[in-house]
Amino acid sequence: MPQAKPQTPRRRIRWQPNMAAVLTALVPAFVAAVYFYGWRAAAVVAVTNAFAFATEYAFTRRRGEPVTLAVFVTGSLLALSLPPSIPFWMCAVGAVVAVGFGKELFGGMGRNVYNPALVGRAFLYVSFPVALTGAWTEPFWGGLGGLGAWAPGADAVTSATLLPVLAHGAPISPWALLWGSLPGSLGETCKPALLLGGAYILWKRVASWEIVASCLGSFALLVGALRLAGLAGPDPVRALLAGGFLYGALFMATDPVSANRTRAGRVLYGCVIGVATVLIREFGNFPEGAMFAILLGNTFGPILEEGLAAWKARRAGEAAP
Repeated sequence: MPQAKPQTPRRRIRWQPNMAAVLTALVPAFVAAVYFYGWRAAAVVAVTNAFAFATEYAFTRRRGEPVTLAVFVTGSLLALSLPPSIPFWMCAVGAVVAVGFGKELFGGMGRNVYNPALVGRAFLYVSFPVALTGAWTEPFWGGLGGLGAWAPGADAVTSATLLPVLAHGAPISPWALLWGSLPGSLGETCKPALLLGGAYILWKRVASWEIVASCLGSFALLVGALRLAGLAGPDPVRALLAGGFLYGALFMATDPVSANRTRAGRVLYGCVIGVATVLIREFGNFPEGAMFAILLGNTFGPILEEGLAAWKARRAGEAAP
C-alpha cells in the first residue's frame, strides 16, 4: 500500500532576512535602553512585541498565512520610541493600533502606506499626551548603569523635556547628547548605538543611503540657515543629536514599504522629512517633529515621486525629435 506523505508542519513565522537584519541592528539600541533605564525597558519591548504578534496572528490566521518577522520590527521600533515610564497597557494599545490599523487595515505585509510603528506612536501621542510627553526619566549613568536595577527611582522622574530647553539656547553639552546621559525615549538617546545599527543596515543594503543622507543633510542645512537668519535655537550638531530625529531617519524613514522607490524620489522624500522636522520643531506646537515629519513624508512622498516621473516623461517627450 502506498504510504501517505508526512505533512509538513505549517510555519508560524515567515522568515524575512531583511527584517532579521533590522532586528539585529536594533540590538545595540536595546542594550543601551536597558543600561540607561533598567530591565523595565526590556519588559516594555517584550509587552509591545507580544501584543504586536497577537494582533497580526489574529489577522493572518484567518487568511491561513504565517505571521511575518516584520511584526517584531514594528513592535521593537514602537517600544524603543516610547518613554521609559510608559504604562504597560499603553504599550499594548500602541501595538494593537500599529499592526491592526497601520498594517493590516491596508491589506497586510507590503501594502501599508504609513510606517506602522509611527501609526501606533502617533495614536498614543494624541490620546495620552501626558504619558508620552509629561514625564521623563533621568537615566542611570556610570558603572553597570541599570543592568542591576528594574528602573530608576521615582525621584528620577522629571517633567523637563530636552528639546524646548535647547530651543531657548541652553548650553547643553553635545557629549551628553551623544552618549545618552540625558532623558529621552528608550532607544533614541544613545547615538553611538543608533549609528552602529544604522551602519549595519546600510551595509546590508536594507536601508537606503539616499533617504538617510537627504534627511540628515536637509535637516542640518535648514537648522544652520535659521540660525544665520537670527532665530534662537541649537546649532545643527546639537539639534541633530537631540530628540528622536536620528532614530527616525535611520530606522523609520527607511521603511522600504512606506518610502519612495526611485533614487530621485528617495532624495525628495528624505528632504521632506528633514525640512518638516525642523519646521515643526521651530514653529509648531510639538517639541519633537520627527514623528509627524515621517508621516508627512509617507503621505506626500509618493505624490512628489509621481510628479517627478511625469515631469521627466514630459521633458523626454519634448527632447525627442
